Amino acid sequence: MEVLGFKAKSKIALLVVLVLSFGLAALYGLLKPVSNGCNMTYMYPTYIPIQMTSSAAAAPAKYGLYLYHEGWKTIDFKEHVQKLSGIPVLFIPGNGGSYKQVRSLAAESDRAYKVGPLERTFYEEARLTPEEGGEEDMDVAGFELRNQYNSRLDWFAVDLEGEHSAMDSAVLEQHTQYVVRCIHRILDQYEESFKAREKEGAATSVTLPKSVILVGHSMGGFVARAAVVDPLLRKSAVETIITLSSPHQQPPVALQPSYGHYFRHVNREWRKGYEVQTTAAGHYLSGPALSNVVVISISGGYNDYQVRTKYESLDGIVPPTHGFMISSTGMKNVWLSMEHQVILWCNQLVIQVSHTLLSLTDSRTGQPFSDTQIRLAIFSRMLRSAIPQSFNWRKQSQLSQQSMHAPTRDVKDRTESLYIPAACPSNVHWSDDGLERDLYIQTTTVTVLAMDGRRRWLDIQKLGSNGRSHFMFVTNLAPCSGVRLHLWPDKRNSTSDLPACIRIHEVTSRMVLIPSGPAPRQIEPGSQTEQAPPSAILRLGPKDMRGFRFLTISVAPRPSISGRPPPAVSMAVGQFFNPAKGEREISPWSPSLSGYSHKDLSWKEDHPLALNLSFTSSLGLLPVKFSLKTAGCGIKSSGLPDEQAGDIDNSKLCKLRCFPPVAFAWDETAGLHVFTDLYSDKIVVDSSPSLWSSPRSSEKTSVMLVVDPHCSYSSAMTVSVTAVASRFLLVYTSQIIGFSIVVIFFALMRQACAWDRNLPIPSMLKALESNLRFPIPFIYLAIAPIGLSLLVGFWISQPSPSFASFTIVSVVCYFLANGFIAILILTSQFAFYGAALLHIFIKKRFQWGGKTSQWFVNISSGFCSWKVVRVIRANPLMVTALAAITLACLVHPGLGLLVLLLSHALCCHTALCSFISQPCTKT
Repeated sequence: MEVLGFKAKSKIALLVVLVLSFGLAALYGLLKPVSNGCNMTYMYPTYIPIQMTSSAAAAPAKYGLYLYHEGWKTIDFKEHVQKLSGIPVLFIPGNGGSYKQVRSLAAESDRAYKVGPLERTFYEEARLTPEEGGEEDMDVAGFELRNQYNSRLDWFAVDLEGEHSAMDSAVLEQHTQYVVRCIHRILDQYEESFKAREKEGAATSVTLPKSVILVGHSMGGFVARAAVVDPLLRKSAVETIITLSSPHQQPPVALQPSYGHYFRHVNREWRKGYEVQTTAAGHYLSGPALSNVVVISISGGYNDYQVRTKYESLDGIVPPTHGFMISSTGMKNVWLSMEHQVILWCNQLVIQVSHTLLSLTDSRTGQPFSDTQIRLAIFSRMLRSAIPQSFNWRKQSQLSQQSMHAPTRDVKDRTESLYIPAACPSNVHWSDDGLERDLYIQTTTVTVLAMDGRRRWLDIQKLGSNGRSHFMFVTNLAPCSGVRLHLWPDKRNSTSDLPACIRIHEVTSRMVLIPSGPAPRQIEPGSQTEQAPPSAILRLGPKDMRGFRFLTISVAPRPSISGRPPPAVSMAVGQFFNPAKGEREISPWSPSLSGYSHKDLSWKEDHPLALNLSFTSSLGLLPVKFSLKTAGCGIKSSGLPDEQAGDIDNSKLCKLRCFPPVAFAWDETAGLHVFTDLYSDKIVVDSSPSLWSSPRSSEKTSVMLVVDPHCSYSSAMTVSVTAVASRFLLVYTSQIIGFSIVVIFFALMRQACAWDRNLPIPSMLKALESNLRFPIPFIYLAIAPIGLSLLVGFWISQPSPSFASFTIVSVVCYFLANGFIAILILTSQFAFYGAALLHIFIKKRFQWGGKTSQWFVNISSGFCSWKVVRVIRANPLMVTALAAITLACLVHPGLGLLVLLLSHALCCHTALCSFISQPCTKT
């Protein structure tokens, strides 16, 4: 056998050291505790078993169905079930999950029903996009927030015995079939309870539910979708599905081919379900079978290592008119990334989902709206943020039709008698007559440091010149009750000269809610504190302000609160700016990958309020730790004596004047990510760049910084080796495993080629080393397939990543695969050699003795003399093959593979024992 030379050994050793270092760094990054910021959810659970009827006798007896009840008091199960009159919701646990995981959602739903809807605000709400069928004049009155919800949610949970549905497609199909029976049983139970109340003479004005809302976690979300296309499911029995961290595109780990086949089958049925049914001749037969089904997929973001965001997408499965995916990082009132199990109990997310489900209720029927567009609009409004999903500030925005065509009423102003639309409701309206003297701003930047009850006038024509055509406003004041903004025509024009569409328009409702950090504490009344973080943002483009001359910012008077000090800090900053001056493009080499080297960026005072950073490399692969430090803010000293100033530095002084910076990151796959109080934080998105199925846009990440223009800043970007290694391993694990299999086949092919040519057979390490030689073997085995795949993609006009990134990532995966296999070979050699040494040592040093050992030798000799045993010993490969085939076909393919691996290990052990025992025999 051909062995390795010194040069080859050095090459393998270097590769092994690099891969081990990479693997340890990745494991450190993945296993490091993650602070998700979630609050715990508390409950008093009671689980009421629901008996399956005789029609469901075919269901496995090990499964079960439970009804959840929240409360610490003991209840009568039969009486409670008989009172069912709410909206049925069925929770489906995931891989290895428990039916008791429903408790957080069910408990918060019960509290939300009793307390009532969330407090109403007047921020801009998210709307459906044109692709989703959104229309500006769609009637949304049916799902306006009310003072009290009409119907409660009755939470059911299916007990699947904690089976691992992510390992076997047969288990997944059993779960699907049982969930279908549970849906039928739930609907039948409502009918039985209705008849029982009717028999007793109780009030029976409640509408019976015709469908069940499904909420699935992990694989339970896929089971929910599979149940909808099951042929045994009743028509319209399921119309709404919410999935939490559930894979839809493909299984995260497909351990058997049938698992992938089942996924493709279900997804294929879903695609057909949204198509019009026609005959073979093309004649209309019926409408889409799933035309009334809405699916919402909620992902956990970059902290969910088990199910990646790209797997949770509904693209190509559910049309945009019937569902969408949203990441928890961009979900309204949540803004957090969370692990796979945390998404079940994270209080911020659980509350938002509970109120969303309760908002689906139609007041006329007490059941969810039947109209698909209304349900989708409710999900969009309750879950999505109105923050724009793209930060292309050159793109013009339009005033919403709702504000442009809002009803008007006469409001007498001190300057003119014009028509002003009442965007804010009358109960929170404060009259303009209460404002003190007006302020006329002469600079492009306006600042509000207190609720002073003044109105500030900004001349759009003057301040918006020289390319400063965009306006941005950030504040922590609440819209309507704290601040109001209006667009005014030129005062010199009379009312009669103005067209109907050019009147005073209130744009307060265009303010978008953003997450904010905790407000600074005021030590004592009147003391100075740090600036408060912004909680709202408003942006106006040139088209929004076209036809108007002035923009006014009216601030409410400070409220007088008896017995305690008023709010510590009120802030607002507005600016006319040129977006082009705030744009920076950052190459992947700016933050060095060699360690913790950094690249500094600086912005002087009076910079744009919005800074748009375009990272040419995805932050899903290269997470950047972004540190922002205030370099100056026009304050030379604290003004205190030296003995009182102490250690107050310039940075601390600037925090008294400038608000904390906020970052918005947007990714093609994962959507919106918000990072508050960005003085030092890691910016990362859950993207999958440089994959064959990834678009080119996924290779870039857009980041917008909202920073105070009164301060100058210096920033530092660092890339941690552990962060890069962990993200690379997380994103490209399947590619590395695929390359590893290819590397093994390459090595076996070299051994087979040497055998065929009667040449010395190279060892596995020798064959592995030859795969890394430059230029011929490496070009044939690594570069040529990459070029061929890109050529095929170009020929069939399929979207593909850039050649450079795809090649670099593929080559890195190829080297990691070679290193991984080299480590596996060395580890197995050391393990088998050690086992052989131990075996020989015991055999040579300790001899059998006594009657007991002689009896054991006689028994073993008699056993070996049996004919069956002699046949097995003579044909070990046949026995191994039969056992492996039987287990793979009848039990599980993994068991058959395990038999083959154990057989191979036994052969290696026997060969090593024979090799080691030969020198001992000769001596």
